Amino acid sequence: MTRSFRGDAVAVDHLRTLCEQALRAPTAGNSAGVRCTIVPIAQVNEFFEIATDETWRATSPRYEGLARAGAVVVMTSRPQDYEARYRAHDKELSGLGKRDQWPLPYWHTDAAMATMNLLLLLEEQGLGAAFWGSFRYADALLSWAGISDEELFCSVLIGVPDGKDHRSASLDRETPTRAERVRVR
Repeated sequence: MTRSFRGDAVAVDHLRTLCEQALRAPTAGNSAGVRCTIVPIAQVNEFFEIATDETWRATSPRYEGLARAGAVVVMTSRPQDYEARYRAHDKELSGLGKRDQWPLPYWHTDAAMATMNLLLLLEEQGLGAAFWGSFRYADALLSWAGISDEELFCSVLIGVPDGKDHRSASLDRETPTRAERVRVR
């Protein structure tokens, strides 16, 4: 993840194309319930005012670099599209026609797949990106973005890296190796 950007704008038309490509990710029952909302550079400061609080902005060593993102993509999902799809004749026997019947909310899974596609596409284009979980301010962020019937999955901060990233403390944690996390039965 890139945590410090140069401040160059990322072209909205280019991002639109990348988002459309990212949405080629599969969706449960072909529900197509994932959406991308592009926030251009002119609104990045507003995004941070909504997606963070004043204390964080004043104290975070990462804020200055993140705030120079050239755009943001807000990733959302529409659970109602999944409910409707799984009430359809060919899916009704699944018993997933209501949100509370899903043991795992695939609208989030599908949003994760599209987000990963977007992150990989951005990397391929030579752009930096940071996965941003706006969990504390989800309702305010959705309202600000004019979204009323979707759930926030995440935001993706996008831009040209400036090489001044603040290293994440998470990288110092001991974790199992990739090989240790793969099993064969």
